[in-house]
Amino acid sequence: MDSLWDVLVVTAITIILYRNCFRLLRSKFCNQLPLGSLGWPFIGETIEFISCAYSDRPETFMDKRRRLYGKVFKSHIFGSPTIVSTDAEVSKFILQSDAKAFVPSYPKSLTELMGKSSILLINGSLQKRIHGLVGAFFKSSHLKAQITKDMECYVKLSMASWTENNPIYLQDETKNISFQVLVKILISLNPGQSMEFLKKQFQEFIAGLMALPVNIPGSRLYQSLQAKRNMVKLVKKIIQERKSCGISTVPKDVMEVLLKDENEELTDDLIAENMIDMMIPGEDSVPILMTLAVKYLSDCPAALQQLTEENLKMKGQKEQLGEALHWSDYLSMPFTQSVITETLRMGNIIIGVMRKAMKDMKIKGYLILKGWSVLTYFRSVHLDDNHYDCPYKFNPWRWQERELSSCNFTPFGGGQRLCPGLDLARLEASIFLHHFVTHFRWIAEEDKIINFPTVRMKKRMPVWVKRRRDP
Repeated sequence: MDSLWDVLVVTAITIILYRNCFRLLRSKFCNQLPLGSLGWPFIGETIEFISCAYSDRPETFMDKRRRLYGKVFKSHIFGSPTIVSTDAEVSKFILQSDAKAFVPSYPKSLTELMGKSSILLINGSLQKRIHGLVGAFFKSSHLKAQITKDMECYVKLSMASWTENNPIYLQDETKNISFQVLVKILISLNPGQSMEFLKKQFQEFIAGLMALPVNIPGSRLYQSLQAKRNMVKLVKKIIQERKSCGISTVPKDVMEVLLKDENEELTDDLIAENMIDMMIPGEDSVPILMTLAVKYLSDCPAALQQLTEENLKMKGQKEQLGEALHWSDYLSMPFTQSVITETLRMGNIIIGVMRKAMKDMKIKGYLILKGWSVLTYFRSVHLDDNHYDCPYKFNPWRWQERELSSCNFTPFGGGQRLCPGLDLARLEASIFLHHFVTHFRWIAEEDKIINFPTVRMKKRMPVWVKRRRDP
């Protein structure tokens, strides 16, 4: 017994000494962390962060700390100690790192809604496989031709109903158009009863993305999870119908791309759930890109005139040849692309991404501890006057001689998780702007941009339109 007691005492002392040494070591590491403040116990600096996020200048939270601590600093937001990067080079390193260094990190409610098998959360070979398959499909000329046809159809259908006697709420119109195109790309669902059901359930689903992580009957999160189950059930039904009819040789949508793959991990359940999750980034980003482009053009007559002339010229040339616009025609108009690029820079539809460190590491002299969250904040980089002259001024001409591949411009993220739909987003925005400026003149009502929790217009961007009479 004495021997056993001695062993227990020695073991206890060893554990205490080890833990104290570990704490001292971590304390030493903490002294090497970027400067900054962790704020109040439990809530950290979250309240100030959200308060600034709802203002006209969300980056003021970052700007204040950049002046005090530098471009990389520590904070405590959304329940986690966090390293915030507004340094383009540090952010680029984080975005390009693999899952051994950083993995996606999201608020708990978002994680619950997406599920563990979501493409937005999974890591390793399965994530690379899905991302690669979807990315290759999105780059195909066959898909771009199909999207051009569909987008033109939905845009013309929407615009045909516009009247000059009532305001047109552009944010609503672009969301409706984009959702139909997105669902067609993912599961080839056409307008109809199923589409309306999916749209209604999806709105219920995304309402819970930033909800409190309380999953009890009646809670916002519970209702959103129910909506997702309804959507998954619909998609699984479509999968079974598609399988019974036979998958076509040339995939016509993302669902068929994944169904044709022989990876055993790509189950029907995983595919169905990911079809819903892939709607999340596409549902907001593309329509808001279109809406903001119209807002910025409305406030900049010189840019609107040049863009209109470019698109009218292209339209006239194609009509003389008796040809419809090809997808490459839309993307070939340089000033239109400059307007879209500048809208992405100023609008910051995706303000940044969050990652979690999987190990201690140093980047550009900054220490990041294992388990800490990292926020790469794109908005501060895009609005940094060290990178852009007069960064708060809408100036599409700045892109006529500027390189897009710079790490100072990351509206679609970067690295292995670079948004695979970035080219399609540009194509859809180009098609919408072309038809809007060649068919209408307009006066925009005063409206305000809301930046949190997602970018949107406060009044949904009301405009009064008049159909063009000129050729």
